[in-house]
Amino acid sequence: MEPGGHLSHAYLIAAPQAEGLAKAKQLAQALLCAHPDGLRPCGVCRHCRKVLAGIHPDVVSVRRRTDDRGRPRREIYVEQIRGVVADAAVLPNEAERKVYLIEEAGAMNSAAQNALLKLLEEPPYFVALILVAEHAGLLLETVRSRCVTLHLNGDGEAPSAAARERAERWLDIAAAGAKVSMLSFVGENGDLGNAETLEFVRAARALLADALCGRISARKLPRGELLRLTGLLDRAEEYLRFNVGTRHVLGMLMVNMWK
Repeated sequence: MEPGGHLSHAYLIAAPQAEGLAKAKQLAQALLCAHPDGLRPCGVCRHCRKVLAGIHPDVVSVRRRTDDRGRPRREIYVEQIRGVVADAAVLPNEAERKVYLIEEAGAMNSAAQNALLKLLEEPPYFVALILVAEHAGLLLETVRSRCVTLHLNGDGEAPSAAARERAERWLDIAAAGAKVSMLSFVGENGDLGNAETLEFVRAARALLADALCGRISARKLPRGELLRLTGLLDRAEEYLRFNVGTRHVLGMLMVNMWK
């Protein structure tokens, strides 16, 4: 909720997927809640119960489609978002609002994100949007600026100059396929503390997000590879949270860099 208890029409939740979806469901309950005394979400009205059960007709989930083998595709495509924009003109079925929940919003390609802008800027009075992304930086600034962002993963903190420099070098090494240089990188940074290593990982992930959104050069790395490297950094952060040593974490990054 916004300061003062008012609900916004658009939220961006930056969090690990499971945590983000749980928070999104809570927000959807608050947006549709019909409790008479204004306590939202109450958790007991029919709207809250239906949202919790995943059966509310006014909560529309958007996620990556699957291929003919049941595997999720890499992106959320522009035609999916155009479908959301068209559907947003239709009144709710039961509640006073309709909520569009975009799971893995960072998987939207640039065309899809741009197609969403009009709805974010001028939504019908009954429409609310909740975007869930592992990292806010995966979304265009024009999208982020139109949402109330909830950081549940520490991404709101700006990295230091040293962390950004390490991240830039790591990405250059990844793009060049320079295995010897990566070995040197591990040796030079193996004595970093856990906090410094975590800051480097987050800075590198922010660079990949900028590359995915076209804000910086992608070093000729294809989108699929940028997404794979982002997943690799997610694994590195998970290891660091369990206090795995820096050399082991950097070694993991090195071994899996060019798979």
